[in-house]
Amino acid sequence: MKDTPGYKDAIEEIESIVEEIENETVDVDVLTEKVKRAAFLIKFCKNKLKKTDDEIKKVLKEFEKGEKGDG
Repeated sequence: MKDTPGYKDAIEEIESIVEEIENETVDVDVLTEKVKRAAFLIKFCKNKLKKTDDEIKKVLKEFEKGEKGDG
């Protein structure tokens, strides 16, 4: 289990953890660790999406500036 996977891997791991919990295949002794890991991955994904959104907005803003200057 990697500490900071890529976005796609994080989503897949979250889905796997959720499936284990829903199917009741998680041993109660490791349930807390699974939930903590899922929380970490969700936060990681949320931050990744926010950063990507910010970068896209920045690129679009620069693009719009360039278009206004070309007129």
